[in-house]
Amino acid sequence: MGQLIKVGITGQGGFMGSHLFNFLGTKAEEITRVDFERSFFESNVELQKFVKSCDVIVHIAAMNRHEDEQVIYDTNIGLVKKLIDACEAENVTPKILFSSSTQEERDNLYGKSKRDGRQLLEDWATKAGGKVASLIIPNVFGPFGKPFYNSFIATFCHQIINGKEPTVINDSIVNLIYINQLSEVFFQEIIKKDTDEIQSYVVPHTTSCKVSEILTLLKDFKIQYVDNGQVPKVDLNSFELDLFNTFTSFIPKDYFPRKFTMHSDDRGAFVEIMRAGTAGQSSYSTTVPGITRGNHYHTRKVERFAVISGKALIQLRKIDSDEVFEYILDGVEPAYVDMPIWYTHNIKNIGNTELITLFWINEPYNPDDADTYFVKV
Repeated sequence: MGQLIKVGITGQGGFMGSHLFNFLGTKAEEITRVDFERSFFESNVELQKFVKSCDVIVHIAAMNRHEDEQVIYDTNIGLVKKLIDACEAENVTPKILFSSSTQEERDNLYGKSKRDGRQLLEDWATKAGGKVASLIIPNVFGPFGKPFYNSFIATFCHQIINGKEPTVINDSIVNLIYINQLSEVFFQEIIKKDTDEIQSYVVPHTTSCKVSEILTLLKDFKIQYVDNGQVPKVDLNSFELDLFNTFTSFIPKDYFPRKFTMHSDDRGAFVEIMRAGTAGQSSYSTTVPGITRGNHYHTRKVERFAVISGKALIQLRKIDSDEVFEYILDGVEPAYVDMPIWYTHNIKNIGNTELITLFWINEPYNPDDADTYFVKV
């Protein structure tokens, strides 16, 4: 194994930054992550220490919205200047990946801040002998977005989950890229060898869709999944799967556990465990008292745990959070919990008898692409 590339992300706590930080955590054989905090931009000492620690800096930190566009422009240009000043103070030339936007060409101050910020970085690279790659990015969507800020999809998901009717203001065709796909683009740029000093390219969108068509899909997810407990038809590696995983990230954690409907007669009982419009893999496990299974997370898979006999504690924790969600399930009243992506999860037998759990996942296990990362809850 070669030397690990040290990567820092300005805006690490934001939507794109946090996803990229977590994504790079799955690349531990090639990347070591350098932590960044928002306060670094207010401390020359901390910012200089940060730039000196990095081989590559992904500059994502920016203001997207404000009632005064001039504030957006001044803020974003100010952040770029602070980053350049820190590099010059330490006489270092980390490779800088600049997160720009297709709004560069639009007549607004946000787009102008991206265009002018890119020019400042390119001028620095030319003068200092550094490397800058600017990625001009289309509309980005994904789980955990901030409603009314990051994307209209985050806003629609939030509104639908909360029983409100979203409004389509402009039913245009929108070019989109899913956050995981964008993180892969950043990753490939990070590990690229022998690049030119100054590069700029448009990140290709992966989907084009009318706003109203997206809204229709999201409303259908609400009816099928939230109201009826059914996983909708979502093909593997599809826009619909990415949109579904985005939608489910807005469901409150107290939605689970969901109790099954049990049909009983003198023969015993019958319970329907799973109804889905998509293929998948079903399995079951037995667990002796006191034993815990799991402690891993997925980045794309839809997964259901159904306890049908015994007593279990299911725990979930988003991998960049300390908050743990706990659910107690008992086979006396069979119930299920679905595992959200980017949440490490486990299941423990807390009863005195054998625990029987049924599992469903939307894709068969593939050891060459397992989408399973081990982290303790």
